Amino acid sequence: MFKNQYFKLFILSVLAGMMAACSSAPSASLSSSVANAPVDKSVTLLFNVQSPSVDPHTDVNYTAVRAGVSETLVKVSKDLKLEAWLAEKWDSKDGQHWTFNIRSGVTFHSGKAVDAAAVKDSLERAQKLNPSVKNALHIRDIQADGQILNITTNKPFPEFVSELVHPNTAVIDTTSTGDLPSGTGPFKAASFRAGSELNLDRNEQYWNGEVKLKHAKFMFNEDANARQLAFQAKDADIVYRPPIESLDLLKADPTVKVDSLPSLRTHQLIYNMNNNDLKKTAVRKAFDSLINRDEIASGIMSSQGTPAQGPFLSDFPFSPKYTKKKFDLTAAREGFKQAGYKVQDGKVTTPEGKSLHLTLLTYQSRAELPLISQLIQANAKELGITIDIRQVDNIDEYLAANQDWDLATYSSITAPRGDASYFLNATYMPEGALNYGRVHLPEMEALITKLNMTVNEEQRNKLALEAVVLIDQENLQSFLVHPNNVVAYRNYVHNWVTSQSEYYLLTQDLDVN
Repeated sequence: MFKNQYFKLFILSVLAGMMAACSSAPSASLSSSVANAPVDKSVTLLFNVQSPSVDPHTDVNYTAVRAGVSETLVKVSKDLKLEAWLAEKWDSKDGQHWTFNIRSGVTFHSGKAVDAAAVKDSLERAQKLNPSVKNALHIRDIQADGQILNITTNKPFPEFVSELVHPNTAVIDTTSTGDLPSGTGPFKAASFRAGSELNLDRNEQYWNGEVKLKHAKFMFNEDANARQLAFQAKDADIVYRPPIESLDLLKADPTVKVDSLPSLRTHQLIYNMNNNDLKKTAVRKAFDSLINRDEIASGIMSSQGTPAQGPFLSDFPFSPKYTKKKFDLTAAREGFKQAGYKVQDGKVTTPEGKSLHLTLLTYQSRAELPLISQLIQANAKELGITIDIRQVDNIDEYLAANQDWDLATYSSITAPRGDASYFLNATYMPEGALNYGRVHLPEMEALITKLNMTVNEEQRNKLALEAVVLIDQENLQSFLVHPNNVVAYRNYVHNWVTSQSEYYLLTQDLDVN
């Protein structure tokens, strides 16, 4: 079963050795939850993606919101419904003119009161520093009066409120002169080392009541094995996305709890439409036949994921009934033939007789993506297609700034608010923050524009469904797998919630005892 077996054997041997070592140490009983609980009411969370910044308006890792430093006007609930947060309520009669009542009695960590003017300044800063925020919000004008915030969008935009869930719109004190953001959340940022750790102290004046933890540490490590080893060494109390090969050992440990639930995330293969071959629909469809989704889900992912037929989970109302996509080398060869390519002795060449040579980008923070890349590389080799795999540190920055690639593995939350509009706008509109493949399809853009102006939920779902069918017909991307959201934590950690949205990790209710 591909290289995963070798990888698994390595991990098992390392962890078995560590657990054996731990069991021989008299002070490190694995069954004593009381002895292991931190006495200073602190918790350490080890996350899988590094943050170069903790500025909520620019950080694509959303650390400030995930770590409980900053909050947004609106949040999303466990069942993916919108909930009031810093905004107590909101209203609009036409979908273009919006009124928000900003919650009274809230202060920033700096001590400054939160009013509509402060929210206005924060939203304007977010739009100025982050073009993606500006493109997503479509704000024409903001007016502030006491706790009343009036926002006018460029055009009717019924889903405007749901855009304010996004962590890059978090509200901070723009007049604060400190190096770290002054938010409103249950934790104050005490110190930050880029790409390493964020240290947090309890916000004693939190507007929503008691914060149970006194301190917290949000650490980053993109190496899944290193995260696992740190957890076993008890340098972390919560580990996000441990190696899936280690789950059986973790579940066997009585001091550990493991959550694994379907996420709203989809691993994808992005095609660069500036590539003369990949901009052809028939070539992309042929390439899709080289993807063995069952092997990815059951082998590489150890069944901690579901083969993806499209960008969204199958139970969403805007997911069509797909014909199951199959790994089929014969179909791939036939697809290249239909695209005008030559196939001789099972090998594919371009209409000009040249071999295909592609560059595939991947990254380490999701350990399965490099393995998936190797699987695609091996399958493509069967057709004489050469794929060079390159690993980059920050995939978002690289894809946004460079065009020297042809394919890229990527992972994103496609429906964070239970609605398709975020993914469709971000991925297929010309100004979309995630349109790394440079997709330009007028029919798709017209559908999304119509969706953005539609209020009725049933009609919105119908339009989203049409867009998703078009994505499938054009094979604009290949969707690989819906990974489970896997978190391991010590059993003295209480009130931990593994959420589908992945937005809220350190909360006021999180506790240790």
